Amino acid sequence: MNIFYFARIRENIGISSEEINLPSGVKTVSDLIRFLEDKGDNYSAAFAESDLIRVAVNNDYVGLDYKITDKDEIAIFPPMTGG
Repeated sequence: MNIFYFARIRENIGISSEEINLPSGVKTVSDLIRFLEDKGDNYSAAFAESDLIRVAVNNDYVGLDYKITDKDEIAIFPPMTGG
């Protein structure tokens, strides 16, 4: 699975993308975010507002309950702000 990080999330983690093997217990976007949070302090800081994060799977925005596979391409965006 390829994961791409953007903006503040990329800055906190320190990388723009990574390839991982999907762990057997990770079935949804929410599971993936929890798995990533456990990878270290920089990841947990990046996902501190996980309920506001936007996620695209294979170029389509999806909800946190969306089922994922090892072949998916995941893009993770921080909460949008503006004014």
